[in-house]
Amino acid sequence: MESKIITKCKKIKVLLTDVDGVLTDGGMYYSSKGDVMKKFYARDGMAISLLKKNSIPTILVTKEKTMTVKQWAKKMNVKKLYDGVAKKEQVLEKICHEFKVKPNEIAFIGDDVNDVKLLEKVGFAAMPNNGIKQLRKICDYKCKASGGEGVLREIGDLILEKKFSDKYKSY
Repeated sequence: MESKIITKCKKIKVLLTDVDGVLTDGGMYYSSKGDVMKKFYARDGMAISLLKKNSIPTILVTKEKTMTVKQWAKKMNVKKLYDGVAKKEQVLEKICHEFKVKPNEIAFIGDDVNDVKLLEKVGFAAMPNNGIKQLRKICDYKCKASGGEGVLREIGDLILEKKFSDKYKSY
């Protein structure tokens, strides 16, 4: 199992991630005015920086379309945001073309049924610890962290450690 993960991680050139249930705990907080608020984990933002420093862009792929996610993505210097995407697997061809990569050079972190088809098509599929049971059959890696508790950081560190051993650029 470990050698399979190392082999897959070494090929990764782009990291995709879902938002709700991966970068957040999946909860939606509403203000008295009806504004939706989400809590993001600070270390996931650092993962984006570390990946970028090692030439691995992070792309968000989410069904939701909110200003909260747009603002977070901009603040964290996410390379690209695909929001309002009902069938996430449909962005794979665009990403491959734009970033000049093959599906097996892409990692994706998803947590629910709408992530299944994309998880099945990428080179490295990962899920938070509290992702739905159905994903355990198709994911290469199940995080120790649950959604909103550093899932992106865990996967980012895993990819960088396996891809670059002890030589990856950190701060």
